[in-house]
Amino acid sequence: MSTDRHTLRSGAMAAIIKADGAELCSLKTAEGIELLWQAGPAWPRHSPLLFPIVGRLKDDRLRHRGKTYPMTQHGFARDVRFEWVEQGAGSCRLALVDSEATRARYPFAFRLEVAYRIDDADLKVAFDITNTGDENLPASIGAHPAFNWPLLPELEKQAYALTFSSEESAPIRRLEGGLMRARSEPSPVRGKVLPLSERLFDDDAVIIDRLASHSVRYAADRGPSIEMFWEGLPQLGVWSKPGGAGFVCIEPWHGFASPSDFDGEFADKPGLMQIAPGEMRSLGYRVRLD
Repeated sequence: MSTDRHTLRSGAMAAIIKADGAELCSLKTAEGIELLWQAGPAWPRHSPLLFPIVGRLKDDRLRHRGKTYPMTQHGFARDVRFEWVEQGAGSCRLALVDSEATRARYPFAFRLEVAYRIDDADLKVAFDITNTGDENLPASIGAHPAFNWPLLPELEKQAYALTFSSEESAPIRRLEGGLMRARSEPSPVRGKVLPLSERLFDDDAVIIDRLASHSVRYAADRGPSIEMFWEGLPQLGVWSKPGGAGFVCIEPWHGFASPSDFDGEFADKPGLMQIAPGEMRSLGYRVRLD
């Protein structure tokens, strides 16, 4: 098996996954157009995996049974090397198991497997989280793919929009100091459409925590488009770097940053999954190229 990177191909796309962080680092059309942000100076990542938290905890500390553990934004999985479980022409699977190093930050036993599979013009990404311990496993997980914005360099950024499968009329949430503000805000989504502009991210990410849709399409009126579908991931973040950058992130999550007024036991944090001992939770998303 290749130890660093693995390439998946179909007649419609090619994807490259690396062992570090089990991260998708390239997604190209059949014509060779790169759709994924190539970790430029504005942001040094492509599509990091968020686990075991999404967003931040207050003071970057996890509290569990009277002890505190250091836990930085979005967790540690994105910075840890996964082990290859399978590598094939059209699919691969990687795994991360708790260790002394992870338990120093997250005092729980787990096995996280991430599987990628290409099916014609679809890239399917599956997350399987197993509780291998003897107490409940509180956890969040999220995807953070950064797509080039614009997808065609000759188009203007404002030519692009996100079109949801359902109307998204519920208020959105914003962050302050990386934590969820107590008050919600009116949604910038107009019916099903969220027009994209750099000014949209002046106040950081748009967080839809009462998500009605199961998919969203990222497109202009011409050129390649991307449609994302998700299952078991009930929140969505949309983000680009404030001040302007050449990417937009479309992020299905299970979980979100701590509310600004929450400083309790980690297991009581809003938005977490609670996985019983011996049980597995399966979630995932799919990227379709048009």
